Amino acid sequence: METNRLTDIAAFVLAVRTGSFTAAADQLGSTRSAVSKSVARLEARHDVRLLNRSTRTLSLTDEGAIAFERWQQILDDLEEVDATMAQRKGRPTGLLKLTAPLSFGQRYILPVLDDYLRQWPEVRAHVSFSDRFVDLIEEGYDIAVRIGEPDENSLLMGRTIACQQFVTCAAPAYLERRGTPHTPAEIAEHDAIVFLSADKPRPWQFQGSGAPLLIPAPGRLNLDSSEAMRSAALAGFGLVNLPTYILGEDLQQGHLVEVLRDWRATPDPIRLMYPSRRHLSPRVRSFIDLLAERWGEHAPWEASPGCA
Repeated sequence: METNRLTDIAAFVLAVRTGSFTAAADQLGSTRSAVSKSVARLEARHDVRLLNRSTRTLSLTDEGAIAFERWQQILDDLEEVDATMAQRKGRPTGLLKLTAPLSFGQRYILPVLDDYLRQWPEVRAHVSFSDRFVDLIEEGYDIAVRIGEPDENSLLMGRTIACQQFVTCAAPAYLERRGTPHTPAEIAEHDAIVFLSADKPRPWQFQGSGAPLLIPAPGRLNLDSSEAMRSAALAGFGLVNLPTYILGEDLQQGHLVEVLRDWRATPDPIRLMYPSRRHLSPRVRSFIDLLAERWGEHAPWEASPGCA
């Protein structure tokens, strides 16, 4: 395969993945015009239209979808060869693609990633901090941080690195003013700060006698940002129910006080997921190892080992 043809294929695949010639050019260190010409050369070579173009979007034609699937596999295989060669050298190199939930990623993954990139200067990182579900296989990611029990998927492997523990708490001034609830049912008598998921208030979950207990929480203040919820709780607005990875430091410093501790819900695992069909490249393995080493016996947001 000629070198320029491989370059054209890479430009086409990246344009489809990113959704635009401009975004593909940015990642390739090229220009929008160069990416457009690469796609045009492929279309001329095969005498088919691969992409439908508009001023805002790109979409695959039927022929383009077939070409994208095969060419993406070719590029993935070449990437795996590079990873295998790097593994033989024992030194992390290449592009690490990582995705994690927004707040969790910004707070706890980014600092580790910063140190990782300093340690291994031959590695580049492409990171998506987003609460949307990312398909590792389809979108070509090396690692995803997932919270909760994973779906059964033979194409993925995982390693539990921590857990998500929801806690209910409030500022001391609020509790002094309104009192402390002793059962989940008493939440209805309080001002609640509730997370909006798909524009609907998310119920609060507690552990009852043997079974989970879901409490509808029609909050007085409903927000779609966990960071904004934290700020409102610190300001003394009301009760909030959020994970300790968001509130842990505030609890340790006494800015927030946990209530209903005996009713805590069962914690959810936080896992690193990665495609099982690929060799675990040095860049993936070394990042996982660094994270495990950095967090040691317990995660940095927990005052003690585990989620208790």
